[in-house]
Amino acid sequence: MTSSGAAPLPDHSNLSRPQLRRLLRHNRRALSPAEQRQAAKGLYRQLAQIPLFRRARHVSLYLPMDGEIDPRLLLRAAQKRGKTTYLPVLSAWPRTKMVFQRVRPGEKFKPNRFRIPEPRINARRQRKIWTLDLVLMPLVGFDPEGGRLGMGGGFYDRSLAYLARRKTWRKPILLGLAHECQKVAKLAVASWDVPLAGTVTDKRWYMAG
Repeated sequence: MTSSGAAPLPDHSNLSRPQLRRLLRHNRRALSPAEQRQAAKGLYRQLAQIPLFRRARHVSLYLPMDGEIDPRLLLRAAQKRGKTTYLPVLSAWPRTKMVFQRVRPGEKFKPNRFRIPEPRINARRQRKIWTLDLVLMPLVGFDPEGGRLGMGGGFYDRSLAYLARRKTWRKPILLGLAHECQKVAKLAVASWDVPLAGTVTDKRWYMAG
């Protein structure tokens, strides 16, 4: 797990968060289907065999949309290894809430109001986020210091708000997953932002601190 020594990144400090979000979404959507498949394989190679992933028993992932890097190889690997896997599910009410629900191999999904596939809501299969071991999160942009730019809906931020009030916490470990083209030099941090332990791309790890 190493940090990058790559060339300096373009300076996007003159862009607002909405402008930067549009730019980075365009970057990831511009990747071809073949590039996306290759990135998914690279992401799997970065994560599948490391102790952090192998030891985690309760793991949350996501189903990709809008050009997000695809973690489904990791989802299948986790299920084959007997881990309990979860996906984020939007609550019918309140509409701003997101919960984490256990999913099994072969389970069918339906599109939510943002057209993201998700399991049908079942409260008995949901788990509080602070009881998970590892949360693999989608993002729009990231910086090497653990900054994350999301889609703007604030669902993960609200789910993790309790962590923003703590100096340290043991779990869950929060890792962003992304393409290299989503990296920026530095993201402006809002008071409600919860820092990631790091971000993993198909090429390398960027660990905060």
